[in-house]
Amino acid sequence: MLEIRNLHARIAEDGTEIIRGLNLTVKAGEVAAIMGPNGSGKSTLSYVLSGREDYEVTEGDILYNGESILELDPAERAAKGLFLAFQYPVEIPGVATMQFLKVAMNEQRKARGEAELSTPDFMRKVKEAASALKVEPEMLRRPLNVGFSGGEKKRVEILQMALLEPKLCVLDETDSGLDIDALRVVSDGVNALRSPDRAMIVITHYQRLLDHIQPDSVHVLYKGQVIKSGDAELAKELEANGYEDVIKSAA
Repeated sequence: MLEIRNLHARIAEDGTEIIRGLNLTVKAGEVAAIMGPNGSGKSTLSYVLSGREDYEVTEGDILYNGESILELDPAERAAKGLFLAFQYPVEIPGVATMQFLKVAMNEQRKARGEAELSTPDFMRKVKEAASALKVEPEMLRRPLNVGFSGGEKKRVEILQMALLEPKLCVLDETDSGLDIDALRVVSDGVNALRSPDRAMIVITHYQRLLDHIQPDSVHVLYKGQVIKSGDAELAKELEANGYEDVIKSAA
Protein backbone atom coordinates (compact mmCIF):
# COMPACT_ATOMS: atom_id res chain seq x y z
CA MET A 1 0.00 0.00 0.00
CA LEU A 2 2.80 2.43 0.93
CA GLU A 3 6.30 2.36 -0.49
CA ILE A 4 8.85 5.04 0.39
CA ARG A 5 11.92 4.96 -1.83
CA ASN A 6 15.19 6.74 -0.93
CA LEU A 7 13.28 9.70 0.49
CA HIS A 8 15.16 12.93 1.22
CA ALA A 9 13.27 15.86 2.72
CA ARG A 10 14.22 19.19 4.26
CA ILE A 11 12.65 22.12 6.08
CA ALA A 12 11.50 24.51 3.37
CA GLU A 13 12.39 27.69 5.27
CA ASP A 14 16.05 27.04 6.03
CA GLY A 15 16.95 23.97 3.94
CA THR A 16 17.85 21.76 6.92
CA GLU A 17 17.72 18.13 5.74
CA ILE A 18 15.80 15.90 8.16
CA ILE A 19 14.97 12.79 6.13
CA ARG A 20 18.11 11.34 4.54
CA GLY A 21 17.46 8.36 2.27
CA LEU A 22 14.56 6.70 4.04
CA ASN A 23 13.15 3.43 2.71
CA LEU A 24 9.99 1.84 4.08
CA THR A 25 7.24 -0.48 2.84
CA VAL A 26 3.91 -0.94 4.63
CA LYS A 27 1.46 -3.50 3.26
CA ALA A 28 -2.32 -3.42 3.35
CA GLY A 29 -3.54 -4.82 6.68
CA GLU A 30 -0.23 -4.05 8.40
CA VAL A 31 0.33 -1.96 11.52
CA ALA A 32 3.87 -0.58 11.37
CA ALA A 33 5.41 1.12 14.40
CA ILE A 34 8.04 3.83 13.90
CA MET A 35 10.33 4.40 16.88
CA GLY A 36 13.49 6.39 17.44
CA PRO A 37 15.18 8.96 19.67
CA ASN A 38 14.23 12.64 19.65
CA GLY A 39 15.28 14.42 16.47
CA SER A 40 15.40 11.28 14.36
CA GLY A 41 12.77 12.53 11.90
CA LYS A 42 9.65 10.67 13.05
CA SER A 43 7.24 13.62 13.03
CA THR A 44 8.85 15.03 9.88
CA LEU A 45 8.04 11.75 8.15
CA SER A 46 4.37 12.10 9.11
CA TYR A 47 4.30 15.70 7.83
CA VAL A 48 5.90 14.75 4.52
CA LEU A 49 3.45 11.90 4.04
CA SER A 50 0.52 14.27 4.60
CA GLY A 51 1.94 16.89 2.21
CA ARG A 52 2.65 19.67 4.67
CA GLU A 53 4.05 22.70 2.82
CA ASP A 54 6.75 23.43 5.43
CA TYR A 55 8.81 20.54 4.04
CA GLU A 56 10.35 19.88 0.62
CA VAL A 57 11.13 16.49 -0.88
CA THR A 58 14.45 16.79 -2.71
CA GLU A 59 14.94 13.18 -3.78
CA GLY A 60 13.14 9.85 -3.83
CA ASP A 61 9.44 9.04 -4.03
CA ILE A 62 6.36 8.12 -2.00
CA LEU A 63 4.08 5.57 -3.67
CA TYR A 64 0.56 5.02 -2.37
CA ASN A 65 -1.15 2.05 -4.02
CA GLY A 66 1.50 2.24 -6.72
CA GLU A 67 0.96 5.93 -7.46
CA SER A 68 3.35 8.76 -6.58
CA ILE A 69 1.66 11.29 -4.31
CA LEU A 70 4.44 13.89 -4.22
CA GLU A 71 2.56 16.28 -6.54
CA LEU A 72 -0.72 16.00 -4.58
CA ASP A 73 -1.67 18.65 -2.01
CA PRO A 74 -2.86 17.62 1.49
CA ALA A 75 -6.56 17.73 0.50
CA GLU A 76 -5.97 15.49 -2.50
CA ARG A 77 -4.01 13.01 -0.37
CA ALA A 78 -6.81 12.99 2.20
CA ALA A 79 -9.39 12.40 -0.55
CA LYS A 80 -7.40 9.34 -1.64
CA GLY A 81 -7.66 7.94 1.89
CA LEU A 82 -4.64 9.20 3.82
CA PHE A 83 -5.30 10.37 7.40
CA LEU A 84 -2.85 12.03 9.80
CA ALA A 85 -3.56 12.06 13.54
CA PHE A 86 -1.54 14.93 14.98
CA GLN A 87 0.63 14.80 18.08
CA TYR A 88 -1.08 18.02 19.20
CA PRO A 89 -4.53 18.40 17.57
CA VAL A 90 -5.30 21.99 16.60
CA GLU A 91 -8.07 24.02 18.26
CA ILE A 92 -10.46 25.68 15.78
CA PRO A 93 -12.62 28.31 17.51
CA GLY A 94 -15.93 29.04 15.82
CA VAL A 95 -16.19 25.69 14.05
CA ALA A 96 -18.58 23.29 15.77
CA THR A 97 -17.24 19.74 16.04
CA MET A 98 -20.41 18.26 14.51
CA GLN A 99 -20.29 20.66 11.57
CA PHE A 100 -16.62 19.87 10.99
CA LEU A 101 -17.35 16.14 10.99
CA LYS A 102 -20.28 16.50 8.59
CA VAL A 103 -18.31 18.57 6.07
CA ALA A 104 -15.29 16.25 6.29
CA MET A 105 -17.38 13.10 5.83
CA ASN A 106 -19.33 14.48 2.89
CA GLU A 107 -16.21 15.80 1.17
CA GLN A 108 -14.64 12.36 1.53
CA ARG A 109 -17.77 10.71 0.14
CA LYS A 110 -17.81 13.16 -2.77
CA ALA A 111 -14.20 12.24 -3.58
CA ARG A 112 -15.23 8.57 -3.67
CA GLY A 113 -18.19 9.32 -5.94
CA GLU A 114 -20.74 8.64 -3.19
CA ALA A 115 -23.85 10.64 -2.29
CA GLU A 116 -23.83 12.96 0.73
CA LEU A 117 -25.19 11.54 3.96
CA SER A 118 -28.66 12.56 5.04
CA THR A 119 -28.83 14.27 8.41
CA PRO A 120 -30.41 11.22 10.15
CA ASP A 121 -27.76 8.87 8.72
CA PHE A 122 -24.98 11.27 9.69
CA MET A 123 -26.30 11.61 13.25
CA ARG A 124 -26.62 7.83 13.60
CA LYS A 125 -23.05 7.20 12.44
CA VAL A 126 -21.61 9.85 14.73
CA LYS A 127 -23.62 8.69 17.74
CA GLU A 128 -22.52 5.07 17.30
CA ALA A 129 -18.85 5.92 16.83
CA ALA A 130 -18.82 8.50 19.66
CA SER A 131 -20.35 6.02 22.08
CA ALA A 132 -17.70 3.42 21.30
CA LEU A 133 -14.93 5.97 21.94
CA LYS A 134 -16.57 7.48 25.04
CA VAL A 135 -16.90 10.89 23.40
CA GLU A 136 -19.62 12.76 25.27
CA PRO A 137 -22.42 14.42 23.21
CA GLU A 138 -21.59 17.73 24.90
CA MET A 139 -18.10 17.64 23.36
CA LEU A 140 -19.58 17.36 19.86
CA ARG A 141 -21.57 20.56 20.37
CA ARG A 142 -18.49 22.57 21.29
CA PRO A 143 -15.98 24.22 18.90
CA LEU A 144 -13.47 21.69 17.59
CA ASN A 145 -10.91 20.83 20.29
CA VAL A 146 -11.45 24.15 22.11
CA GLY A 147 -11.11 23.64 25.85
CA PHE A 148 -10.65 19.88 25.42
CA SER A 149 -8.16 17.97 27.55
CA GLY A 150 -5.36 16.12 25.78
CA GLY A 151 -7.25 12.86 26.09
CA GLU A 152 -10.48 14.40 24.75
CA LYS A 153 -8.67 15.83 21.73
CA LYS A 154 -7.20 12.44 20.91
CA ARG A 155 -10.57 10.71 21.29
CA VAL A 156 -12.20 13.18 18.92
CA GLU A 157 -9.36 12.68 16.44
CA ILE A 158 -9.80 8.89 16.53
CA LEU A 159 -13.53 9.54 16.11
CA GLN A 160 -12.71 11.47 12.92
CA MET A 161 -10.62 8.54 11.74
CA ALA A 162 -13.41 6.07 12.44
CA LEU A 163 -15.96 8.16 10.54
CA LEU A 164 -13.75 8.99 7.54
CA GLU A 165 -12.63 5.36 7.13
CA PRO A 166 -9.21 6.15 5.60
CA LYS A 167 -7.06 3.49 3.96
CA LEU A 168 -3.73 4.71 5.34
CA CYS A 169 -3.67 6.04 8.90
CA VAL A 170 -0.61 7.83 10.26
CA LEU A 171 -0.67 8.41 14.02
CA ASP A 172 2.03 10.83 15.15
CA GLU A 173 2.77 10.14 18.83
CA THR A 174 -0.93 9.87 19.58
CA ASP A 175 -0.06 8.65 23.08
CA SER A 176 1.48 12.02 24.09
CA GLY A 177 -0.10 13.37 27.26
CA LEU A 178 -2.59 10.53 27.71
CA ASP A 179 -3.33 8.93 31.05
CA ILE A 180 -3.82 5.15 31.23
CA ASP A 181 -7.61 5.27 30.78
CA ALA A 182 -7.48 7.60 27.78
CA LEU A 183 -4.67 5.55 26.26
CA ARG A 184 -6.79 2.43 26.46
CA VAL A 185 -9.83 4.12 24.90
CA VAL A 186 -7.77 5.52 22.03
CA SER A 187 -5.99 2.21 21.50
CA ASP A 188 -9.28 0.32 21.45
CA GLY A 189 -10.53 2.74 18.81
CA VAL A 190 -7.44 2.20 16.68
CA ASN A 191 -7.64 -1.57 17.07
CA ALA A 192 -11.29 -1.54 16.00
CA LEU A 193 -10.20 0.02 12.70
CA ARG A 194 -7.67 -2.67 11.85
CA SER A 195 -8.67 -4.41 8.65
CA PRO A 196 -7.07 -6.32 5.74
CA ASP A 197 -7.47 -3.32 3.40
CA ARG A 198 -6.22 -0.63 5.79
CA ALA A 199 -2.62 0.11 6.80
CA MET A 200 -1.48 2.04 9.86
CA ILE A 201 1.76 3.76 10.79
CA VAL A 202 2.06 4.32 14.54
CA ILE A 203 4.81 6.76 15.52
CA THR A 204 5.73 6.53 19.19
CA HIS A 205 8.53 6.90 21.71
CA TYR A 206 7.29 4.27 24.09
CA GLN A 207 6.41 0.61 24.32
CA ARG A 208 3.34 1.37 26.45
CA LEU A 209 1.24 2.27 23.40
CA LEU A 210 2.40 -0.89 21.64
CA ASP A 211 1.21 -2.94 24.62
CA HIS A 212 -2.29 -1.96 23.47
CA ILE A 213 -1.74 -1.72 19.71
CA GLN A 214 0.24 -4.81 18.78
CA PRO A 215 2.33 -3.89 15.70
CA ASP A 216 3.12 -6.28 12.87
CA SER A 217 6.45 -4.57 12.26
CA VAL A 218 8.72 -2.14 14.11
CA HIS A 219 11.17 0.21 12.40
CA VAL A 220 13.86 2.25 14.13
CA LEU A 221 14.43 5.71 12.66
CA TYR A 222 17.69 7.53 13.30
CA LYS A 223 19.08 10.60 11.52
CA GLY A 224 16.38 10.37 8.89
CA GLN A 225 16.89 6.72 7.96
CA VAL A 226 15.42 3.37 8.98
CA ILE A 227 18.40 1.65 10.57
CA LYS A 228 16.70 -1.52 11.82
CA SER A 229 13.40 -3.34 11.34
CA GLY A 230 11.83 -6.25 13.16
CA ASP A 231 8.67 -7.55 14.77
CA ALA A 232 6.96 -6.52 18.00
CA GLU A 233 9.82 -7.97 20.05
CA LEU A 234 12.11 -5.25 18.74
CA ALA A 235 10.01 -2.60 20.52
CA LYS A 236 10.37 -4.50 23.80
CA GLU A 237 14.14 -4.70 23.34
CA LEU A 238 14.28 -0.94 22.74
CA GLU A 239 12.22 -0.28 25.86
CA ALA A 240 14.58 -2.43 27.93
CA ASN A 241 17.93 -1.43 26.43
CA GLY A 242 17.43 1.91 24.70
CA TYR A 243 18.65 2.84 21.23
CA GLU A 244 22.42 2.92 21.81
CA ASP A 245 23.19 -0.66 20.75
CA VAL A 246 21.00 -0.42 17.63
CA ILE A 247 22.64 2.86 16.62
CA LYS A 248 26.15 1.45 17.17
CA SER A 249 25.45 -1.67 15.12
CA ALA A 250 24.14 0.46 12.24
CA ALA A 251 27.14 2.79 12.24
